Amino acid sequence: MRRREFIRIAGGAVAWPLAARAQQPARLRQVAILRSEVAGDPEGLRNSAALVQGLQALGWTQGRNIRIEQRWAGGSVDAMKALAKELVALEPNVIVVISTPVTAAVMQETHTIPIIFVQNFDPVESGLVKSLVAPGGNITGFTSYEPAMASKWLELLKGVAPQVARVAIILQPANGTLRRLVFAFGRDGWSRFCNPADRNADPRRRNN
Repeated sequence: MRRREFIRIAGGAVAWPLAARAQQPARLRQVAILRSEVAGDPEGLRNSAALVQGLQALGWTQGRNIRIEQRWAGGSVDAMKALAKELVALEPNVIVVISTPVTAAVMQETHTIPIIFVQNFDPVESGLVKSLVAPGGNITGFTSYEPAMASKWLELLKGVAPQVARVAIILQPANGTLRRLVFAFGRDGWSRFCNPADRNADPRRRNN
């Protein structure tokens, strides 16, 4: 066999599997979502729809290049644990978790799959992350409530209603995170914005 013919045949043999692999559809990226609400919860559905729309805006479309697996725990801690195990077994590329208990359940099942949490109250105090700046491990996310935000809320209030001079806070004393929020008000100088009136209220006792 002539050398040129051999090279042509060998080259074709090499190129064929490469072309075949190129024609095969790319593996779908998988996004897992574990929610704490009851299946079909209206707010949960709206939030999940917003996530899907956000992914689409970034070029990720359900059924084309990603597959979304969503589970609802219905408020049951046992269901959260079981569904966390189920979703981790699917080996998704990322797991989106809603609520602190759900986050804790998923963290027990994996230390490698990226976890993104939302709607968590004070993730540092809850032990989910080391700090907001450097969460550590395989987890990151968003929080709407954190003691450092306390003075910012007052700044926003004064911006909307500059005439406000006194602010009342009603909270459950047993809730440590809320107590830290009140402490942060004083620590961060809320007297610059209003005159604090501290009342330690027990919700079991009504003062007339």
